[in-house]
Amino acid sequence: MDERLKDFHLRIQKIGSVDREVNRGIEFVLVIEGKLTIETNSRIYQLKEKDLLVINRNELFEMKGNKENSVLRFTISDSYMDQSYKEYRHQRFECFSQDIDIGREALVDQLRTFFGEMVITYFRKDDIYTIEMQRIVSEILLILIRRFKEEGNALGQLDAEDDRIVQLIDYMERHYQEPITLEQMAQKLYMSPGYLSRYFKRKMGIGFSRFLMDIRLKHSMKDLLYTSDSIASIAMNNGFPNTKSFTSFFKELYEETPKVYRERHMKEKMNIDKTASIKGVETLTNSSAIFLQLGSLLAETNKTYSNTETRFEELHMDVSILSSDKITRPDHVLIIRELKELLKEDIREQVLAVKEELRLSYIGIQNLVSSASFLPTVETDETIATSSPYFKADMAINFLIKHDLAIFSRVSYQDISTDEASYFKKLDSFLRHCLQVYGETYVSKWHVLYHESYVTAVDSKELRRMYTKLYSVVKKVVPGIHIGVYLPFSYEKEQTTEHHMWILQEEEHIDFIGFHANQNEVIDFEETSSDRFLLAKDYIKEKTNKVKYYLKQHQIDKPLHLVTWNTLSGNTRYTNGTFFRGALVLKSAWDISNDVQSLAFWINTELHEVDDQHHRIQLEGMELFHYFNGKRPAFYAMLFAEKLTGSIVAQGPDFIMTEYERGYQLILMNCINVNPYFSIEDAFLKKLNKDVRVIISGLKQGEYQVRKYTYDKDNGALYTNWWNLGSKHGVDIEIAEYINRLSHPSLQIFDETIDGDWSFYSYLTINAIHFFDIRKSFI
Repeated sequence: MDERLKDFHLRIQKIGSVDREVNRGIEFVLVIEGKLTIETNSRIYQLKEKDLLVINRNELFEMKGNKENSVLRFTISDSYMDQSYKEYRHQRFECFSQDIDIGREALVDQLRTFFGEMVITYFRKDDIYTIEMQRIVSEILLILIRRFKEEGNALGQLDAEDDRIVQLIDYMERHYQEPITLEQMAQKLYMSPGYLSRYFKRKMGIGFSRFLMDIRLKHSMKDLLYTSDSIASIAMNNGFPNTKSFTSFFKELYEETPKVYRERHMKEKMNIDKTASIKGVETLTNSSAIFLQLGSLLAETNKTYSNTETRFEELHMDVSILSSDKITRPDHVLIIRELKELLKEDIREQVLAVKEELRLSYIGIQNLVSSASFLPTVETDETIATSSPYFKADMAINFLIKHDLAIFSRVSYQDISTDEASYFKKLDSFLRHCLQVYGETYVSKWHVLYHESYVTAVDSKELRRMYTKLYSVVKKVVPGIHIGVYLPFSYEKEQTTEHHMWILQEEEHIDFIGFHANQNEVIDFEETSSDRFLLAKDYIKEKTNKVKYYLKQHQIDKPLHLVTWNTLSGNTRYTNGTFFRGALVLKSAWDISNDVQSLAFWINTELHEVDDQHHRIQLEGMELFHYFNGKRPAFYAMLFAEKLTGSIVAQGPDFIMTEYERGYQLILMNCINVNPYFSIEDAFLKKLNKDVRVIISGLKQGEYQVRKYTYDKDNGALYTNWWNLGSKHGVDIEIAEYINRLSHPSLQIFDETIDGDWSFYSYLTINAIHFFDIRKSFI
C-alpha cells in the first residue's frame, strides 16, 4: 500500500477463528457472505450477511466464522485518529447494524456503500487511488464521529505505548476469574503496591480495584444474557467472592439486580458453529466472486444518505408526567375572493378537499354585494318577477349550506365609498333576501370585516362614520351577524396608526378584530446577512401577542381573527422551489392556535409586486393549491396539525407529542428562517439540517406499529416534482396530474416492541416535518 495509506489496513478474509486479542485503532467488520461470531469482553455479536460492526480501540475480542464466509475488515490506526480527531481518546463508537435505531438505517447503508467503493478503488489502483482512498476514509469517519460517538471509558483512553499498563490490563482480562490483588500485580511489575496504585489511577483515571471490578462485571454480562447459569454460578465464574458481592456491585453500576436485568434483557441462546473450515484466517484475493458478492450486497442497500455538516440534538421526553394542555383548533377560513367562484367545478373540488381534510368553517369573499356575483336588474311588467339578481349568489350559498359553511366577508372603505347610497341599498336588500330564504340562524353565522389598509389618506372621522353606518345597517336586518374591524398594527411601534385610533373607542360596537401577520414585512431582501433573517423567527406569534397586549391596554377583549398571514418566502418566482417551508407554516399555526378564533387561507393568491425587482414579494395570504389542483406545502403542513389528536403529553419549540386512544402521536420539525435567496445553494441548506436522537420514557409497554410520515423538499414537495418534470414546451394536464400524484409525504412502517425507554433517530432537512403515529397493537 502507498506510504500515505500506512495508517489504513484493508483485507477481505475467510475467517475460521481469531484468538482473543486487543484491538489497536478502530476496526470495521462487514460480513459479505456467511456468518461470523465476535465476542468482546461484554457482549457476543452474531453477524450475518450485510451486518456491520465497529470494534473500538483497546477492546478485547475474538472471532469465529462458519464454514463459508467472507468478511471485509478495515482498520484505522490510533496515530491517524489522534492526528485527525483530538477527542478520539475520550470517545467510543457504538455501531452494530442489528441494533440501529429507527431513522439511522440509511447511515449504515451509506457506510456499506463506502466500503464497496473502497474495495473497488483499492484493487483497481489507478493513478488517483490514494486520493480516492483518503476521501472515502474521511467520509466514513465523518459519519462515525457525527452520528455514532458516545462518551468513552478508561480503557479507551489507555496509552497503548505504555507497556506496563498494557501488560497489567492484558493479565487482568485473561485472569479475571481468578483472585487478583494489587500486591500480586506490583510484584509482577517490580513496583511497590503504593506506587502502582498511584500510577494506575493517574494513567487510567480510575482505581485499580474499581477497574478490576468493572472488567468482571462486563464479562458477567455475557453469562447473564446468553446462558441459563444461576446467579451464584455467574458470580463465582467471574471472580466475585460471593453472590452478595456480585449483586451489590452490579446494582451500583446498572441500577438493578442481576436477576431483574436478565429478565428485562435476556437474549436468545446462541448456537455458535464451532466447526471452522480453516484454522485462523485466510486472506482472499480480488477474485471475481468477491466482487460479485460485494456488488450484490451493495445493490440491496436503501436510498443513500447524504452526509453533511448538520446539527445533532438529543430530545428527551417523559410522557408519564400528566399534562393539562389540550389541543386547540381555530376555525379555518378559505378565501376565494368572489362568491361567484363557487359556481366553478374546480373551485368546489378544492373547497371540499379543504373541508374534508383540514376542517373548514368559512368561505372568505372580498365584497358581500359584489356586482360580479349579482345579475343586473332587468325591467319587467311581471307582477312576480321570474328572474332574480341573486340567482348566482343563491346557487353559491346553497352549496355553502349543503356543506355547513358560512360567509366571512371583507368590506373595504373603497367598496362602500364609490357609491355609498347605492351600496347600502344593495346590502340591505341582499341581507333581507338571505334572511327570507335561508333563515336567521344561518345568516347569523356570517362575519363581516370592515377593512382599510395601514397606509390611507382617509380621515379618521370618516373611517369611523362609515363603520358605524355599516354596523347599524347590518345589525338592523340581522342582529346576530358578527361585525368586526381590521386593525392595522405596527410591529416595531407596537401601535395602530392615527387614522385608525378610533377603533379603540368603538369597543361596544365591535364583535371581533381582524389583523395581519407576515414574516416578509420585517425583512429587507437586499440584505445578505443570515442574522438579519432571524428577525422573522417567531414573528407571527410575537406580533399576535403584541396585538393582544395592545388591545388589553385599551380594555378591549374581542376574538382575534388572523385574516392574512405568511411565512418567509422571498421572491416566490425564484426561491419557493428550493426554499421548502412546511415546518414554518405548521409551527406558526400551532404557536397561535390558542390566541386566534380563525386562520385564513387562500385558494389562489395574487402577487402584489412593485417594479423594483429586489422587493417583489408575496404579500397576501397562505395558498393551499397550485395549478391543476396541486397541493402546496401549506396544505400538507396543516394536514399534520389536523391529524394530531388526543391530549398533549410533551411539547417544545420544535416538537409536539400526544396520547390518544390508539397510542401516541409525535410531530418533529426543523424550523429554520434563512434568506430564501441562499436556498438556491443546496450545499448551504444542507448545513442547516438536523439529526435528532429522540428518547421517550414512560410509554406503555407492548407491541406497536409505528407509521412515520416524512414531509420535506424531497418527500412530497410540489415544486421539486414540478421542476423535475417541467418543460420549456409547457406542462399539460397529464403531466400535472402525475406530478400531483407524486406530491405526497412519504410513509414508512416499523414494528416496535417497547418495554422501557424507546429511542430512535430522525434526520430532518431544512423546514422538514416528521409525523409519527405510534399505534399500540391489540392483536
